[in-house]
Amino acid sequence: MLLPLALTGCLKPLIFWGYLLGGPPSIEPDFDIMTKKSMTAKDASVAVVCYAPLEVKYDFSAIDHELAKYLTFRLLQHKVKVVNPDRVRAWLDENADNWDEPSEIGKALGVKYVVYIDVESFNLWEENSHNLYRGHAEGVVSVFEIDADGEGEKIYTKEITSRFPTIAPRASTEVPYATFKQQYLSRLSEEIGRLFYEQYSGDDIPDAT
Repeated sequence: MLLPLALTGCLKPLIFWGYLLGGPPSIEPDFDIMTKKSMTAKDASVAVVCYAPLEVKYDFSAIDHELAKYLTFRLLQHKVKVVNPDRVRAWLDENADNWDEPSEIGKALGVKYVVYIDVESFNLWEENSHNLYRGHAEGVVSVFEIDADGEGEKIYTKEITSRFPTIAPRASTEVPYATFKQQYLSRLSEEIGRLFYEQYSGDDIPDAT
């Protein structure tokens, strides 16, 4: 009975020194786990595309382009080769009525992967309130892999449900609307980005409030 307790006591200093020397434990991206592939591989290149229905764009007219841009920069920060979001948007505008599958975008832009975000809901207000901020969103993130012939295959799908801050809403008197919107888009893009790059235990703590 005493031996396991003694061993546990010995392990605590080892864990502490491990944190000091190597930092907190890392968490493998869900995309890597599910597909055995990696967007940080040398031969990987990515285009980010976002779709939002009219009922979402009624209040947030540019949410599709904004979220795509935020996620693009998140991926760039983590050494993922990503097509400039303005180039993606230009292609979408030029071919608004001529494409059906995200893989067509991948073929046109010459990338290996297309990250396609289908935003089902998005809001910045706490439910039934007009003076409390709480960002929340739901949607589906899919990844299409483009082969050498330009043919695409969906290889990954993940439903997302996001809420920020997680513990309690924030009074609208504390921060301007535009600032909170930027904060939430930054948070949401981080949540989606972590599907594709390494994260660390405790990363969510600063976003709790």
